[in-house]
Amino acid sequence: MQRLTVLVTSDGKRLLPEGDEFFATLARLAPGGDAIGFAVTSLGFIKFQVLDGVTVVELHPRTVGPQALTAVERRIAELGDGVYQIRYLDTDWLSETAFTAEAAIERLREIAEPAAPETASAERFMVEPQDYGRLLCRTDNPLRVLSQKWCASFGEFDERILDFAEERGFSQRMMLATVARQRPDPAFRYIGGGFAWLEPDFPGRCVGQPLDSLPDKQYAAWLSGFYKSVALRGEPRYDRVVAQIRTAAGDYFAAHYERLLLPWRAPSGDMVVSLLAQRIAA
Repeated sequence: MQRLTVLVTSDGKRLLPEGDEFFATLARLAPGGDAIGFAVTSLGFIKFQVLDGVTVVELHPRTVGPQALTAVERRIAELGDGVYQIRYLDTDWLSETAFTAEAAIERLREIAEPAAPETASAERFMVEPQDYGRLLCRTDNPLRVLSQKWCASFGEFDERILDFAEERGFSQRMMLATVARQRPDPAFRYIGGGFAWLEPDFPGRCVGQPLDSLPDKQYAAWLSGFYKSVALRGEPRYDRVVAQIRTAAGDYFAAHYERLLLPWRAPSGDMVVSLLAQRIAA
């Protein structure tokens, strides 16, 4: 039985997972050690596998990115007509078969097309990646101050980071979450009291709880994906975000902020991801 597995990353690059350093790290953090499955369902990768003459394409429509999809479409066009099995995650894994390259590409586009919003409002969570290098030039920005601390600490975490944040006046706009090797779903380690859309007692009762304990479950799932990605890649992420966040009372809070996510290595070997947010004008 001949089997060749290629992963197409969220930015459209192809890689072989066997022996790849990123996937070796991912296997230690992914549930059950299934690095490939986690990359597909949570990081927007596409699994591309040739098995006994059948080309299997596996994706998660809600996480896959346009660059990954374009790269796979090009590969299918290069291969030409044949048997294509398309596996995708809905509430369960579903499978369909196409017998021409054109049909396979068309069906992939249909599957990956974003669902129409349930309301007339725009998408609730929008993120615009920013240039991390430019942040380092903004001397008056608290995000830069924390980034300098991260660099000076060589990414090593200790609890004095909270004292550092308190002394410099930005601990209230900070979150810390642990991404454990045996439990990759981020769990709160700390959250400041400066997030106006949270109930006042939430920071005191959320420690040790998963991000899903946030009142807005969709926002929690969306945010969790970024925590996991930063922990796995070990790289900072600097974004501008516009979000409509649902409160525990059922109202919506309009949040416009820039954020810095940083990966810290804890003595236990787990990763701690910090989020520092700063409001910006709408």
